[in-house]
Amino acid sequence: MKFKALVVEETEPGTFLRKIKERSFDELPEGDILIKVHYSALNYKDALSARGHKGITRHYPHTPGIDAAGVVEWSMSSEIKVGDKVLVTGYDLGMNTSGGFAEYIRVPVSWVVKLPENLSLRESMIYGTSGFTAGIAINELIKRDIIPGKGKILVTGATGGVGSLAVGMLSKIGYQVIASTGKPEKADFLHVLGAKEVIGRDEVIDLTGKPLLKSRWLGVIDNVGGETLVSAIRATSQGGAVACIGLVGSDKINMSVYPFILRGVSLFGVDSAERPMDYRLRIWHLIANDWRLDKPESLVKETDIYGLDKEIDLILLGKQTGKVIVKII
Repeated sequence: MKFKALVVEETEPGTFLRKIKERSFDELPEGDILIKVHYSALNYKDALSARGHKGITRHYPHTPGIDAAGVVEWSMSSEIKVGDKVLVTGYDLGMNTSGGFAEYIRVPVSWVVKLPENLSLRESMIYGTSGFTAGIAINELIKRDIIPGKGKILVTGATGGVGSLAVGMLSKIGYQVIASTGKPEKADFLHVLGAKEVIGRDEVIDLTGKPLLKSRWLGVIDNVGGETLVSAIRATSQGGAVACIGLVGSDKINMSVYPFILRGVSLFGVDSAERPMDYRLRIWHLIANDWRLDKPESLVKETDIYGLDKEIDLILLGKQTGKVIVKII
């Protein structure tokens, strides 16, 4: 039996080509669960894999897609059964394991989350890895007593997948959100998601070299890195916390330790790929309930696997807004 998938091939060293091809089940990796994929989502990591980034995917040909939601067609597990609606995000899916940009995936049972109540398969992919990552950041801020009503929260790279979902979810539970973006024309989009203020990225970055800046926010969810992250930390108020998620600006920071030892600011990293299952289930429960967006469609663009090529190019150019979800069947 054959099925359709987006396949990235290395046609010659350093040259990669993306095609929709037919694959066989024999080409899928070993696993406990076979899932018929209904929806996936496009993430920046998928685009890097589709471009031939050997730091993401070591071997080609390969099918990207770090997110997938669908129905179990075959199972060796007593917990996840045929007919169950499930989702998979993270672990090695779409990196070196054939991913969600295909009609089928086969994965270990330890990667599989039963679809939370209140979410459809499609809606689960509106959140996907981006929403799960934003959820981790929010959860870790709350653990540090950064709670609604105590101060403003800055979200940088706010029009991206993680950024836009962070804006929406933070606003949903009562935070006062400042959204920073390099796309001023998207201010209305961010206000609809709940941002109280929308500022340009140049309003965050400070190149004076001062070790501390005037306190402006209590918490930060940073999707950019580099000077944006450094400046955001320097303007974080006493006892605040900063989540480091992305690196589209730079993967390097150069700064004084003063914000940490004089203001007690904490900096923590967010990795969503290897979170243990009990933690995953807790975050997905919150996403499906307390943090669930009232109008998620406001941030969604839908395509199919035939339209993915264009969307991959746009995300690599920094021209995507919100979430791109992929209807597989």
